[in-house]
Amino acid sequence: MALCVGMSMPANAQHKKKKHQQQVQQQQNRTQYTQQGQQLRQPDKTQHEQRLTVYRQRLGQQQQVYQQNQAQLQQEKRNSQLRYQRQYSTQMLQQQRRYGNTSSLNYQNDPYFRTPYDRRYSRGGTYYETNRFGETQLQQAVQYGYSEGFRAGMADRQDRWQSDYERSVAYQDANYGYNGYYVPQDDYSYYFREGFRRGYEDGYNGRSQYGRRINGRYSILGSVLGGILSFEMMR
Repeated sequence: MALCVGMSMPANAQHKKKKHQQQVQQQQNRTQYTQQGQQLRQPDKTQHEQRLTVYRQRLGQQQQVYQQNQAQLQQEKRNSQLRYQRQYSTQMLQQQRRYGNTSSLNYQNDPYFRTPYDRRYSRGGTYYETNRFGETQLQQAVQYGYSEGFRAGMADRQDRWQSDYERSVAYQDANYGYNGYYVPQDDYSYYFREGFRRGYEDGYNGRSQYGRRINGRYSILGSVLGGILSFEMMR
């Protein structure tokens, strides 16, 4: 019996040592990842200037698309959807005037460019890094998408039109609320559409599964937002 105890103690000690080494290695890996994130993933000023140029061009082209869509809605006698699209077009025109002619960013006074990427999110199985300003804009993309989707879905229901959120210009555009800064257009559009689809379903079906109407505004539930978009701190 004593022999068995004597043989088991070295094995336990070895197991503890190995576990400790694994924990140390994991911590080193996390530290190294964080350091790389801070050193290699600072906001890129040149990238943002290029992104802003493309965004301005896109804003200038969209009004013609809106007009063509409104003409189609008139032919189909979809009056409720036509009213919504006209409102959306007006909102986007205001957005163009606000951001379309903005001069270059003042990088020294913009806290985004002084804040390292300290959090990440997963989309399509790939991780992307950002900071708290990018996080806020992506969350707003989901919220704006839900609100616009609800209004578009409600309009189709009032017109007794078949459910088809992908045909909506707002869904195809997926640009409302975007200012050209901080996050890529593709990321903003992706999360806008995720919110839009859920908002459209609620509006079309006259329900509140994914969100609520608060003070006259349609807002997605926090639990639903968290299921669409979540962030992991890198330190």
